[in-house]
Amino acid sequence: MNFLKKFFAAAVMSATIFFACEVEAADYYSAIYRTVNSYNSNGVECDWITRAILYASSEYQVDPILITAIMEAESGFDFHATSPVGAIGLMQLMPETAAYLGVNPHNPLENVLGGTRFIRDQLGRFKDWGIYSVTDAVAAYNAGPGAVEKYGGVPNYSETVNYVIKVANNYKKLLALVQS
Repeated sequence: MNFLKKFFAAAVMSATIFFACEVEAADYYSAIYRTVNSYNSNGVECDWITRAILYASSEYQVDPILITAIMEAESGFDFHATSPVGAIGLMQLMPETAAYLGVNPHNPLENVLGGTRFIRDQLGRFKDWGIYSVTDAVAAYNAGPGAVEKYGGVPNYSETVNYVIKVANNYKKLLALVQS
């Protein structure tokens, strides 16, 4: 588990150093679009998803690369994704979470905004947890904040451990695209 936290923290720290430099919105757009397009060959849908991510990022002040990395892990950018446990849409919101956030999970824009707000809330909730706070926030997106608090960090659930690793890998890949 310690390796996992160090891995994700290293990815986020390298991003923090990188984001200290100004990055043009076009660079984000291009990197996000390319990533979405690797899953979805419909150019109109890729453009819509990319713009929705950038809008949600601006609206909630969340790193667009983090939103994209989560969405990639959650739904593979599939508007109609559903999980066996009932999660819905691009950001795979559970109906209860969507209701709490006041969004319709079947509406793609509300789904993206709701998921972004939820990760923003987790980032705020765990911000004082030290160097691994982003890792813990990502784990909370998957397992719920109560589980992260109960375990004092990433719960030892194989699904959540694999999820955090997947999001970290997605993040690093996207960061490399933005930097290129």
